[in-house]
Amino acid sequence: MHEREQRCVICDGDMLFETPPCEDGHDDCPELVCTRCGAAEVIAPIVVHLWMEPQDRPRRVAPQQRTAAA
Repeated sequence: MHEREQRCVICDGDMLFETPPCEDGHDDCPELVCTRCGAAEVIAPIVVHLWMEPQDRPRRVAPQQRTAAA
């Protein structure tokens, strides 16, 4: 079992969390359980996609923004 310390909302403090035995067969199970109160938390990665315009083109303004600003 993996152990790590993080904030438990129920205990209102930094507590030791451990990964319970995974019945789904995951190698790295995202579920953690507080060793004091037994509250479970699921840790999932956040994926952010960033879209950027190329820097060599001039910025364009949408037609609705042009008429509203006039």
